[in-house]
Amino acid sequence: MYSFSFIFATVLYRATVILAWSNKYNHVAVFSIDGFHSSDVGKYVTLRPNSTLARLLETGYEYTNAYTSAPSDSFPGAVAQFTGASPITTSVWYDDIWYRDYYPPFSVNGTHCQGPPGAEVGDTEDLDYNKTELFSGGINPANLPQKIVDGVCQEIYPHSRLRVNTIFELVESSGKQTAYADKHPAYDIVRGPSGKGLTVGYFPEINAVPTEINTTIAYDKLHVGAFLDWIDGKTPANSEIQGKGLTTTPSLFGGNFQAVSVAQKINGYTNSTVQNFTPPLIQAIDFVDNSLGQVVSALKAKKIYDDTLIIVASKHSQAPINPALYRKIDPALIAPATGVNVTWITSDDIALIFLEDQSQIDTAVANLQKATSELQIQDIIYGARQQALGFGNPFIDPAVPDIIIQVDLGVIYTTSTAKIEEHGGLSDDDRHVACIVSNPGLKKKVFDQETSTRQVGPTILKVLGLNPADLQGARIEGTRVLEGF
Repeated sequence: MYSFSFIFATVLYRATVILAWSNKYNHVAVFSIDGFHSSDVGKYVTLRPNSTLARLLETGYEYTNAYTSAPSDSFPGAVAQFTGASPITTSVWYDDIWYRDYYPPFSVNGTHCQGPPGAEVGDTEDLDYNKTELFSGGINPANLPQKIVDGVCQEIYPHSRLRVNTIFELVESSGKQTAYADKHPAYDIVRGPSGKGLTVGYFPEINAVPTEINTTIAYDKLHVGAFLDWIDGKTPANSEIQGKGLTTTPSLFGGNFQAVSVAQKINGYTNSTVQNFTPPLIQAIDFVDNSLGQVVSALKAKKIYDDTLIIVASKHSQAPINPALYRKIDPALIAPATGVNVTWITSDDIALIFLEDQSQIDTAVANLQKATSELQIQDIIYGARQQALGFGNPFIDPAVPDIIIQVDLGVIYTTSTAKIEEHGGLSDDDRHVACIVSNPGLKKKVFDQETSTRQVGPTILKVLGLNPADLQGARIEGTRVLEGF
């Protein structure tokens, strides 16, 4: 299992090493196959030896021991890649979480930073003007949480709650162009604190699409269409545009695929130890693979394939892989089990708990320890050990949970009957992700040492001729470039 000591040791390391950088590529295309495990790569290539992924690996590096953020929710998973940092540095723990120093949106209570501080921060479809529409109108400022900044009540956009910059900001500020696509307008977060990191953002709302394989593939095709437009230097309709939009192929572009994640949640895997993909999951992976093939063909047609580094690094995996381990527990049982008043709980295959009275943490933990069987708890992380593992100090950081529950593998805190897998947790099934870097000039190589997806960000800057040390989160945590670069 990937050790938390490795994940967060670099937080204490600080930037004692200044990395050299050189311009090796003119473009980087970075994609997340959401849900795709490291173990899925080899199984799929064996099943489809002539696939795009197989060809990318023939001239690329595979990082077989790569892990995403902890927690492994999509939001911190994406932020880790693009900041080079973990939640303790970025403040992004989940897409739906509690901040002790924020206030509810105006649309919730009709006030501006009034009443006691403390509010839900949901960077989800709930920020949209109309979350039932594919093109939802973008973020409605009235739906944003509020915070007092320099004595003034301000609406906090997703990008504004980041404490460090992003690779998109640095690439954009260097005079190059950028583009990114994801599942909600809330992925505005990749713009970084300046809000200026994207030349073009493309954020059709996934909430408007039925949670089925074919409809999700149709949704993902919108992203693929955007990728192909960007390669051709075009700005797709319904984009969020900065300035005049794209005038050429962006130096940095990418986005995510949802189909594999949805297939995992609905259909999962078989119990085979050889090739355990269910037919819908094979359908989803085949679609993504063919889409990557379209990207490769477009780069070749534009005669920039040799100048482009392609990165496939999943934001998260999904648990459990073994369907026999799946069981669900009603999340409503968690708060009573603490025996104290609870302000907020974020739960999936993890629980992040915020208490009304932080002096009662020890009491809450003692009560939770009595409920480990009922709640299927593997570990309760709190106090000095929480800080030692790099999960922060809730007494000094308003974004840090008071208690973190790691569940037994296969447990999901949910009442849903529609999903048999989930992500967000701390298990290997959640966090051990696919990570591939490819270019025709690279020789096939496998790196099996422990790797973090945080290393994607500084690597991208380095190969584009920018300074990785300018990435604030990577500098704070001492995040190195990927091996081989």
